[in-house]
Amino acid sequence: MQKRTPKKINKLRGQRSAGYGFTKGHRAAGQRGGKGMAGTKKHHYIKVMTENPHYFGKWGFKRPQKVIENKVALNVGEIDEAADRLVANGLATMTGKRYKIDVSKLGIDRILGSGKVLKKLDLTGVQAITNRAREKVTGIGGTIDLPAE
Repeated sequence: MQKRTPKKINKLRGQRSAGYGFTKGHRAAGQRGGKGMAGTKKHHYIKVMTENPHYFGKWGFKRPQKVIENKVALNVGEIDEAADRLVANGLATMTGKRYKIDVSKLGIDRILGSGKVLKKLDLTGVQAITNRAREKVTGIGGTIDLPAE
């Protein structure tokens, strides 16, 4: 049978402070330096800085909302994959093997160049397009109607 280790308080019986330093050492919040976050700018500053160094001060920068432009960007590969669905829903037209898609009606502001282009796309209403996307569309025989710059 295992011997039970005695509790620390039984060991400290007969001593006035019971291991808390002076007599009133375990009475209230005074011994621990205050309750909660008390003293974080004074005697508990080092503790706060080690646990959470970003607790004090302002960090980062928040841009004003009127400056931020929420542009919708889509990859040219996703447009290529969705071409048949767009024709079925009436958002694009198909003449022969060419898909005529008005991207401004779809709410797309910018076309990015990721993905494969396997269909001939005639894109109209394009506001902005990357060079890689332009090469992929025109390389397979499609056209892009860009606004005059």
